[in-house]
Order: sequence, then C-alpha cells, then structure tokens
Amino acid sequence: GDGQVKGMLRDPRILTGSIIALVVVVLAVLGPLFAPYGENEIVGKPFTMEGGPLGTDYLGQDVLSRVLYGGQSVLMIAVLATVIGVALGLVVGVTAAYVGGWLDELLMRGNDVLLAFPQILIALVVLSAVEQPTWWMIVLLVGIAHAPRVARVARGVALSYVNNDFVTSAEAIGEPRWRIAMFELGPNLVVPLLAETGLRLTYSIGTVAAIGFLGFASNPNAADWGQMTNENRLALLVQPWGVLAPVILIGLFTIGTNLIADGIGQRAAKGA
Repeated sequence: GDGQVKGMLRDPRILTGSIIALVVVVLAVLGPLFAPYGENEIVGKPFTMEGGPLGTDYLGQDVLSRVLYGGQSVLMIAVLATVIGVALGLVVGVTAAYVGGWLDELLMRGNDVLLAFPQILIALVVLSAVEQPTWWMIVLLVGIAHAPRVARVARGVALSYVNNDFVTSAEAIGEPRWRIAMFELGPNLVVPLLAETGLRLTYSIGTVAAIGFLGFASNPNAADWGQMTNENRLALLVQPWGVLAPVILIGLFTIGTNLIADGIGQRAAKGA
C-alpha cells in the first residue's frame, strides 16, 4: 500500500538509489531531445576535444550526443529482459513449491543445470551463430539467463507459505490451483522478489553493456553505451571521454539499482 511505499522511500538507501537510477533513466529517455548534434554527425577530427564538451569519438562524432542517444536501447533491453526473467522464474519457482513431488525435483534439477553455465557465455554462443542479432534476441537470452536464479528465490519464499491456513482454506472451497498460486501465494512474494528484481536489473545492464562491448549490439551504427566503450577504448589515454562517459552512466545506474535492491532486501528480512 501507500504506507509501505512511503516507508520504503524513507530508507536512505532506497531513496538515494531511486534518485540516482531515475536521473540516469531520464537522461537516457530524454537525452536525444537535448543532444547538440545528430547521432551519427561528424563534428571534428577523431579523438580530439572538438565539437561538444566531451570531444569526438573514433569517427569524429560528438561524444556527448552519442551518450545522450545511446542509453535508450541499453535500458529498454535491460528492463524488458528483467521483466521476462522475473516472470519466468516466478512461474517456475511457485509451481515447483506448490505442486512439489517429482515436478519440483524435475524443475529444480533443470534449474541447477542452467545455473552452472555462465550467463554471458550462453548469450555469446547463440549471438555469434546469427548474422545480425536483433534487440528481441538479446532480451530473450538475457531474460532466460535470469530465470533460474529468480526461480530459486521464488521457490524458497513460496515454500514458507504453501502449507499456511489461507492456502488450505482456498483449496477446501475448491479454488482452482492456478488462482491460489496467483492470488493467494503471489502477493506474499512481492517484497522479497522486488529485491531480486533490482539485482536482476543490475545484472541485466551489465550483461547488455558487455554484449554491446563485445560487438553484438542489435544496431552496429546506432549509439550504444556498451558499444561506445569498445569503439573508443584504443584512444583511452588520448581522449578518455568516449569510454568514461558511458561507463560512468552504466556505473551510476548499477549503483542506484543495487542500493534499491539492498534496501528492499533488508526491509524484507526484517519483515518491515
């Protein structure tokens, strides 16, 4: 409710994290409106301080404009991947906890196998096999990679509720099991999973930026914070802003989401 939200915003970590993350999101969403030059406009010689205050990149494009254009794709892909990962993990985790038995065993052992693989490795193997990755491919790969971790958390939390009176009462009056899972168990998982969602979003940003850095961005010509760090790293000592500007923004967003996740996690642990 409103009281719970106000209580969360009184937590200094959640408040600070929200402000930092919001500033980066606003900059990414509204950035193109304030960019002094076009996304691909050449404004001077490469790797010089010509053009805008952050100088030029490897092609002579304005770094400030590229940074202002480059956040939308990274944030959009990361947020969508997080939503898909949390939704998939929630369904698997709650199903395993509620149904139990052989299905729980089957789902969780499959989960363990997926957890054994490094997230980024699976994404890179698939992306290297296609000629030009699309944005939705990256969303699905990063989202699916998150699902096993979310499933483990969701199952752990759901297990503490499956034998409670409100679940038994709902079963006794003949409530369908999917409705019990969604409307009886679901609301009790919100706060614990908010913390996990914050962590998943943090990892999503890092993974999406890493995919861009390694040359698998969905649009090779578009500005992309991850891709920018790769394009301009060779001249890091000569003109650092092409790398530093996107890295600072990715870092700030990660710090913001981490603070929010940490604050919510501690409140959930205290039962606040």
